Amino acid sequence: MDDLEWQVSHLGGLRPSRVDLLLERGELERVIRAAADRGDWFCAQGATQALCRVGECGRALRVMEPFVATGWRDALRARADILLRAGRTQEALDLTRPDEAGRASATECRVYAELLARAGRIDDAVDLLVPHMDESWILSVLVEITEGRDRDERMLELIAPHAQSAREARSQGRWDHPFWEAQELQARVLERAGRADEAIRILGRDMAGRRFLAQNTLTAYAELLARHGRLDALRELAAGGDARVVLGTYARALRDHGRAGEAEAVMREAITADDWVGHRAWLSATLLRDGRLDDAIAVAEPGFGRYDCSNLLAPLVMLLDRPEDVLHLVEHPSVVPHHGHEEFQHQWWARALAGLGRVDEAIALAEAHPDPWTDPRIVKAGLLDTAGRPDDAAAELRALGTVEAREELCDVLIRQGRPAEALAVHPTVAEQRAARSRPAPVPVPRDENGYSLEPPF
Repeated sequence: MDDLEWQVSHLGGLRPSRVDLLLERGELERVIRAAADRGDWFCAQGATQALCRVGECGRALRVMEPFVATGWRDALRARADILLRAGRTQEALDLTRPDEAGRASATECRVYAELLARAGRIDDAVDLLVPHMDESWILSVLVEITEGRDRDERMLELIAPHAQSAREARSQGRWDHPFWEAQELQARVLERAGRADEAIRILGRDMAGRRFLAQNTLTAYAELLARHGRLDALRELAAGGDARVVLGTYARALRDHGRAGEAEAVMREAITADDWVGHRAWLSATLLRDGRLDDAIAVAEPGFGRYDCSNLLAPLVMLLDRPEDVLHLVEHPSVVPHHGHEEFQHQWWARALAGLGRVDEAIALAEAHPDPWTDPRIVKAGLLDTAGRPDDAAAELRALGTVEAREELCDVLIRQGRPAEALAVHPTVAEQRAARSRPAPVPVPRDENGYSLEPPF
């Protein structure tokens, strides 16, 4: 159990992205064997989900059995999920039904209630959770499991006293009310019950009287207005003191109604009135999605020198598909590394160069960074791989031979269509645990010939 808990908390074994990579390439059988041979939880999880999707639930149960035998709770839940998919509902419920002690645990009851709801026993699920409503998060669980189950009136009855209590707490100047999201949940249930006008009216009164506890409630109200085309009310809301929270919602709603020019004008006016990074980030990202890279950079540029410049740069880099566009952005004269974000620009810059085939420049740039973001040799291998030289990348990683290098090598080999080698080279969970329990080695200073500059004694 300790080993399995460690895997989940540290993404140990083959992490989910690697399992997905193998499954996408049709390597289900190898993933199944890895689950059995290596005790790899994410392989077992990925394999059983893939098997259930093609109707092989019996085989999925066999894959999960060794993990279930440990008595580990997550494995028991996984087995119950498979049984439910196989139509063996009573077995699934029997496996996860809490005992008397378990019924005192809100967490255990939540797991069982979610299973009950999936099995169609929604009233039993609700009845199980109601005694735990002193835990504020149970309210949102109830709203989730009753979605589309014709239980909205009962949910509204359960939510109403908590929503009212939250309003009264705010009116009394208190911010510590546990049911801070009750008003938002009340509006959500009203809306899905076909009573959107009532939801808007109730939340509107709360907004006007400032009787809400969390920014999320304000955001939920703005999005409610947007979904129902209440653009005038949304404009008034954005014109108040909450523009930083809701103006983006208003501008997006304008675009959704075919008024992109107005949305751009609204945001440009906001930037003139309040040069906040959030307004610039919204407009620059929107312009970029419209294919207007230079305009996006022009909007973001005045913020590139600020301490929070990554809030402007990161969204743009993430949206850019072509390395030449990333390079155009990061080589802009206003984009300078500073305020602890130096590694971001160097990573983006190096990868863009590698993507353009300029791998020697990319490696030189990465190696010149005074505080590398990870082992420089792993960075070099990643740049070689990005440049379309996976064999060279694999050679670098094999030579390095560390646990982290072998994990990266596994990815390279999978993408090369060499899954057997990939799994053979990937470190075991025991090796990963041992490596992560040791402190990171301090780099040894060396001269240009690679000799240590540290004294021998």
